[in-house]
Amino acid sequence: MQSKTISRARRRAQSTSLRRAFTLIELISVVSIIGFLAGVTAPPFLDSIDKAKVARAIGDIRAVAQDLAVLDSLPASLNDIGRGDLRDPWGNPYVYLPFPEDAAIPGAARKDRFNVPINVRFDVYSMGPNGASVPILTAAASRDDVVAGNDGGFIGLAAKY
Repeated sequence: MQSKTISRARRRAQSTSLRRAFTLIELISVVSIIGFLAGVTAPPFLDSIDKAKVARAIGDIRAVAQDLAVLDSLPASLNDIGRGDLRDPWGNPYVYLPFPEDAAIPGAARKDRFNVPINVRFDVYSMGPNGASVPILTAAASRDDVVAGNDGGFIGLAAKY
């Protein structure tokens, strides 16, 4: 009698412990659903982060361009206007190129698709997320740059200039 009671109790304990666990199918289903939801929501979230970084770079460049526009003579570097330690959202320093008033625009000046300089007095730009850039805006290394063009009339992605 006592052995029947023990075996019934043992069976009850085993069946209770089995009922509390998840089956492999249930676990795979939950992991699949979570993976699907992450895959659907992650790209728009990452895209909004990239847009926010570009917007911050545009704001920084606009502020620097305004600081430089009110000066009678251009400083040699951004340190002279207190913005030398300013970094773009990707951790790189902003590039500033002043153009001498009495000389031709240097070859390092940013140029549009017609190879015409996009600014007359100075260039201020961010090299973008890839940290690389060349003077021609249509080059692959420059497409992600955030630039000021038309002497401050345009500030945005080089790909949209």
